[in-house]
Amino acid sequence: MTRTMARRGAQLREHILRTAKTLFLESGFERTSMDAVAARAETSKRSLYAHFPSKDALFAGIVELSRELYLEQIGVPDGDLADPVEAAARYCGRLLQVLLWTTSVQSLRMGIAEAERVPGLAAGYYESVFEMPTARLGEFLERRTVLAPATATATARALIAQTTHPDLLGCLLGVRPALPRRPDPATLEDDVDLDRIRAVAASLLPRGS
Repeated sequence: MTRTMARRGAQLREHILRTAKTLFLESGFERTSMDAVAARAETSKRSLYAHFPSKDALFAGIVELSRELYLEQIGVPDGDLADPVEAAARYCGRLLQVLLWTTSVQSLRMGIAEAERVPGLAAGYYESVFEMPTARLGEFLERRTVLAPATATATARALIAQTTHPDLLGCLLGVRPALPRRPDPATLEDDVDLDRIRAVAASLLPRGS
């Protein structure tokens, strides 16, 4: 296979994934057929099945794509900020901003709906939106504060838990509206209560951090 053909294959795969994700969010996993995905993606069923032999494989690909997009959007705690409390707070704010985005809320609901049938895929969502951000924050706290590794990880977990609750749960249950616009660092303070997050970070991190 030539390099040009490989690029086309990778581009087609991502196009199929993005199309399938849109369809799943519109109609639900069970009600979306592979025929519908092929038609919306304007590709042949042969090409679709060459990339994804089953709908579960397609869903797994969507989870992996979502993982990459989540982590890219959230990034890592800003090491350029002199105050690690502010860096941790802004990192948690970006995480919450991404989680409250309409598309994220819909994706999480879909993962919850399929959790019993395909627990491994639902676990992939959990790893993307909680485990990996916790690991990144824990590593940052270990480097920039006096916390020992195990304590840094535990503190990161507590900080993320306290800053995402209850807003995320409210969105998932439809009690509060999701954020309709794509997450943007420029609108962070408009989209989330950063002062509350700063207060949580200050209460959990050691003084002088």
